[in-house]
Order: sequence, then structure tokens, then C-alpha cells
Amino acid sequence: MAGTPAARGLDDDAAVLELGSETLVLTHDTIVEGVHVREADNLADIAWKLVAVNLSDLAAKGAEPVGVLVSHMLGEDDDGFIAGLEEVLQTYNVPLLGGDTVSAKGRRVWGCTAIGRATATPVPDRRGARPGDAIFVTGTIGQAMLGFEGAAKFAQAYLRPEPLLAAGQALAPLVSAMMDVSDGLLLDADRMARASNTTFALAGSSIPVADASRFADCIRWGDDYQLLFTAAPETDLPVEATRIGRVHEKSGQSLLLDGTSPGENRPLGYQH
Repeated sequence: MAGTPAARGLDDDAAVLELGSETLVLTHDTIVEGVHVREADNLADIAWKLVAVNLSDLAAKGAEPVGVLVSHMLGEDDDGFIAGLEEVLQTYNVPLLGGDTVSAKGRRVWGCTAIGRATATPVPDRRGARPGDAIFVTGTIGQAMLGFEGAAKFAQAYLRPEPLLAAGQALAPLVSAMMDVSDGLLLDADRMARASNTTFALAGSSIPVADASRFADCIRWGDDYQLLFTAAPETDLPVEATRIGRVHEKSGQSLLLDGTSPGENRPLGYQH
């Protein structure tokens, strides 16, 4: 199943398809009411998030957006959804190429497919981390968690994440592996380490978090949509990022935090 090289073994953020002289990057995400967003969330914010999380996957591949296709489950405040959709598409200058609307009962579900054009080849992959590489992350981890819990300062971090398209494009020629942090820093670091058949050793004191008193929660909660990447330690980075660890040859554990496994007593992050 999904044996084509474009699928990358279903072990990456997106499919990478070589088509003539172009390399296309394709990704699809689904949002479910009550699972990925709260039932009380404004539909304008849901529309924004639906598109933004897909653009974030393109950012992790260093891709330039070509367009999106959106599916929308009809219900209350459809006008709000349309308004939010128009806003996010205009903000990132992304055309709507098509999609579908459906009417059904139960939890509302929305889907988005984003299509991008690679700006650097080879396109960054989760599988490329090499022993000796440094591990970096952009931004601050845990802001979306605090926004979800009601901290006004971080409300937009949860409701309207910002895909780091320019940063991803700048990093793409320099990184050995890259992905966006959607399900928690620890879980996504573990996924990248496993995909690369390496061990990621993280230094807790180096990880930038929004609330140091809740460090363990910040690095597990997710919805940050920052970029997690590996590169040679001497790389002159074109964007602001924090070095949080080092890649080692594969040992007994794929992920270490301050020398021990962080997943023995609680989950690493959000599991679908």
C-alpha cells in the first residue's frame, strides 16, 4: 500500500511528487469538531486553522503554496466559515482551487488538501537526520496550550496558528530533516528520530517554553506549528531557532530527555 516513492512510506508530513520539471508537495489534514477544535470555537477561526495547519506541512517541506481544496460540512454559521477561509487565503496569498460541501448529522468535519511547489531539492524529509547533527526548534513551545486554557496573551496561538512558510523555504536547502510540531515536541521529535533510525538526545534546559512551571505539559501538548529540524552544528541559520539537542547513532531509545526516556510514565504527546 502506498508503495510509490512519492508517498515517502507514509512516514512524512506530505507526499513529494516529481512532475516534469516541477516537484510538487501535497498534504491533507482533517479537523473534527470536539477532537481537533472545540465545539464552541468560532467557525471563522476553524476555517483559518484548517488551512493554516496544511500550509504548515508545506512549510516543513520548504514549499511555496500553489493552492488548496477545502471540504466543508454544512451547518450553523457557514458564513463565518467562509469569512475565515477568505481571510486566511488572502493573508497567505493562496488560491482556493475547489473542494466540496456536504450535509450530514453528527460532529462536523472539515478537510483541506494543500498543494505546493518545492523551492529546494531534495525536499526536506523526516528521514534525513544524521548522527552528529544538531537539533533545533523555532519559536516558543506551549503557547497554544496556554491559549486553549484561556490565557488571553496566547489565544491566537491556539485559534489561528501561523504557518512558517518563509522560514521553511529559507531552511530547506540547509537542513538534513524537518517537520512541523503539531502533536507535541517530544512526540514529533521521537517520530523524526524513528524515521531517521537515530536517537535524539534533547536538553531540557535548552527547550524554549511559554511557561517554565509547566515544562512537561508544554513539550507534550502540541498545536505549536513551529519547525523542528536537524542540521550540521556549524550551519549558519537564516532564521531564529534554538538548539535543543543532538542526533546520535541509534541506541536502545529513539528519544532521550536529559539522558533518560521521557515516555515511561506518560504519553509523549497527542495521539490520534
